[in-house]
Amino acid sequence: VDIEFGRLGSEPFPPQSTRQKLTVYDGLVTVEGEGVRVEVLAWQRGDVFALRIDDHRQEPQPLEAWLRMLRPPRVRTRSHLAQSELFVRDGHVVLRQVFTEDDYYCASALVLAVVGRPARVAQFGDMALGLAAPAGRATVQIFVASAATFDRQVDVVGLALEHLQQAIQRSFEGILRDSRDWWRQFWQRGFVYLHSADGLADFVEQHYTYFLYLMASSSRGLFPPRFGGMVWLTGGDYRRWGVQHWWHNTSCYYRAIPPTNRLELMDPVFRMYSGMYEACARAAEQQWGSKGIWIPETVWFDGLAPLPEDIAAEMRDLYLLRKPWETRSQRFEQYAATGHPHSSRWNWKAREQWQQGQLVYTSKYNGPFGEVTHIFSTTAKIAFQYWLRYEYTLDRQWLASRAYPMLKGAAEFYRNFPNLRKGADEKYHIYNVNDHEPIKGAQDTLEEVTAMHGILPVAIRAAEILGIDAELRQAWRELLDNLVPIPTNDHPNALDPRKPGEPEIWSRGNRPWVAGNPTPKNDHLLIPAIYYDLCSLESEDERIRRVSQATFEAIYPGGVHPDTPVPELSRTATAAALLGRGKDLQFLVLNQIRCLRPDRDFVDWKLTQVGVLPNRMTLREGVQAIGAQRLGRAAEALQLGLLQSLPPRPAGDPIIRVFPAWPNNWDATFRLLARRGFLVTSSMQGGRIRFVEIHSQLGEVCRLRNPWPGAPVDLYRDGQRSGTLKGSLLEVPTRSGETIWLLPAGVRPEQVRVRVP
Repeated sequence: VDIEFGRLGSEPFPPQSTRQKLTVYDGLVTVEGEGVRVEVLAWQRGDVFALRIDDHRQEPQPLEAWLRMLRPPRVRTRSHLAQSELFVRDGHVVLRQVFTEDDYYCASALVLAVVGRPARVAQFGDMALGLAAPAGRATVQIFVASAATFDRQVDVVGLALEHLQQAIQRSFEGILRDSRDWWRQFWQRGFVYLHSADGLADFVEQHYTYFLYLMASSSRGLFPPRFGGMVWLTGGDYRRWGVQHWWHNTSCYYRAIPPTNRLELMDPVFRMYSGMYEACARAAEQQWGSKGIWIPETVWFDGLAPLPEDIAAEMRDLYLLRKPWETRSQRFEQYAATGHPHSSRWNWKAREQWQQGQLVYTSKYNGPFGEVTHIFSTTAKIAFQYWLRYEYTLDRQWLASRAYPMLKGAAEFYRNFPNLRKGADEKYHIYNVNDHEPIKGAQDTLEEVTAMHGILPVAIRAAEILGIDAELRQAWRELLDNLVPIPTNDHPNALDPRKPGEPEIWSRGNRPWVAGNPTPKNDHLLIPAIYYDLCSLESEDERIRRVSQATFEAIYPGGVHPDTPVPELSRTATAAALLGRGKDLQFLVLNQIRCLRPDRDFVDWKLTQVGVLPNRMTLREGVQAIGAQRLGRAAEALQLGLLQSLPPRPAGDPIIRVFPAWPNNWDATFRLLARRGFLVTSSMQGGRIRFVEIHSQLGEVCRLRNPWPGAPVDLYRDGQRSGTLKGSLLEVPTRSGETIWLLPAGVRPEQVRVRVP
C-alpha cells in the first residue's frame, strides 16, 4: 500500500522536520510533517489498518492510495504458481493473490477504501491500482483490510470486504477506542519498571516493553511469526534463510513469554508444532527407525513430507551410518537433488551450482552430516515448553491432550533411537549425533545427553499425574538411571579435554566426531545451566551448579564488564540469572540490547553498536528479515533476574525467589507470573526489597525463599496480618483468588510506598 500526498515535487514529510511517534500503550502511530498529520493503527477486532489524515497545508493537495503487486501477475517456479490480480469490487480496490503447488492452495486478499472525500479509480501500469481523491481540507480516513485462507471454497475477497465494511461503520475514532481498550487490558496483566541514576535501567525497560508490544502485535494468528521478518515483509519474501522455522531462533521470542502473564501469545507456536505431530511421528519412523516424534530443528510450518519407502529405508541406513555414504544409490541421489538444503532432512547438502546446464551439489562434510541434520534435542526443548504451560496453569486437560503427547513423543524417540545403546560400562550412550550446530557426528554430545536428563523425568512425572503408561514410566526410569552423565572436559575422550590447572567444565561431547570446532568457549557450553530446570539456585545437584559456575567463568576468564560483547542470540545472560550472577546479568542484558559485539575491522577489536535500526529492531538475517531476537533473549534473562519459580530438580515443586540475580544499583518494581498460577509483585529500591505481594489464582501452596534472609517475615492475608514466618523456605497455603503480602517483621502494608511512572 502506497499513499501519495500531492503532486510531484511537493514534500509533505521533509526529513529534517517530520516527527514520528509510536505510542505502544495504545498502539497508535502518529506522523506529523509540514501541514500534514497522519495517524495509523491496527484494529483489534479484525484484520484492518486504519489511517486518519488531516491536510492543513496552505494549498491542500490531492491524495492517492495505491495497491501494488509484489511480483508480476503470474510467476511459475517448477510446480509452484503465484498469481496476482488487481480489480474493483463494490467501489473498493482489491488485490487478490493465489498460491498453488500440487494439492497446496493458499489465497489472500487486500481491499482498500477511502472515506471522507469522493475518490475515483486510477491505474498505473499493470501492477498498481488505486483510489485518487481531490484536494481538500476535510479529514480523510483510509481503511485497508485483509483476509487469507487455505480453503479453495472460501471467497477470500468477500471475507476481506466484510472486515472492511465493519471497520468503516466503526470509523477511525471507534477503532481507536477499541485499540486503547485492548491495549489497556494487555498492559495491566504484568509490568516491569526499572530506574537507575545513569538511565541505563530505564533504557532496558523501554526495550523490554517494546518487545512485549512486538509480540502482542505479531503472535496472535494461526502460526508464529518467523524469526526473520516476523509479520512485517513489505517487499515480497526474499529472506536469506527462506521460510522454514529454526527453533533456536524462534525460541528467542517465546521462552520469555510465560512469566509475562500473557500465555495466549504462545498459542501460535503450540498450534504449529501440534499441527505437525503426525508428520513428526512419521519422520521419526521413516528417517530414523525410531518411535515417538522427531521435530527437526529446521522445518516447514506443517512438518516434513512423507518419503517413498525405498528412500526411507536407504536414508535410515545412511543417516545412522549403517551404510557407507559413498555407496548411496543413484535413486537416492536423484531424490535428494530436490531437497531444500536448509531443511534438517537435507542439510548435508552444500551450496548448489549450475554446471553445464545441470544443478549439482556436494556434501558439506564427511557423510550425511550438516549443521542441523542430527539434532534431536529440539524435540525435547519444544516439548518442555508444553510442560511449562502446564506448570503455570495446572491445566490438566492441557497436560493430557497437548503436553503429554509431546513429552511422550520426545522420550520415546530417545528410548527407541537405534544409535542409543548400552556400552561396556552398562551406561546408555548416544552415537553419531550433533551437538546442535557446532559439532557434527560425535558421541554423547552435550545437547543430546542434557536433553535426555531433562525431558525423561518430566515425561515420567506427567504420566504419573495422569495415572497412565505405567510400563513406559518404568522403561524411562531405567533409561534415566543408567544414562551416561552430562559430558565434561574430564572425560578421557572429551572433544575439548581438560588441561592442567583448568577446572572441570561442560564439554561439547566425546570423540570420535566428524566435523566442527570443539574448542571455542561460548554460551553453547552452558546448555545444562539453561534448559529443563536442571540448574538453578534451588538445584539439589551440587555438581551441576558447580560445573555450570566454572563453565560460565571459563567463558569469561576476565570477568563480565561494561564492554563485554554479547552476540544477538547469546543465552549467557539467562545463564547468569539462573546462576545468581546479578552484576554479570546487568552488563549482559544491557549489551545484548545494544547489540554490542566486536568489530573485526579494528585491530584492537573496538566494540561497536552494529545493526540496530531506529525502531530498535535489526536485520541480522538479511534483507526483509527484520527481527527482535536479541530483545527476546534479553527479556527472558531480565525476568529471571527479577523472579524465579524453579524446582530443585526437573518436574519438582517450584520455589519462588524474588530478585535472585539483580544488581543493587538498579531500582525495579515488577508484576510477573510464577509457576502454579501465582502472580507476584515486588519492588527493590536502593538495593532493599520493600515487599512481596502474591495473588494466588489457583489456590496452591506457595513456596517462597525468604526475601530477607535470617529475618522473620510478617504474613498478611487480604490486608489483615495473620502471623509471622521464619526460616529460609516459607510455605504458605493459599485460597484461589486470595492475595497475600509478605513484609519484614514490624512493617505494615500502608507503610510501603513505591513510586512508579
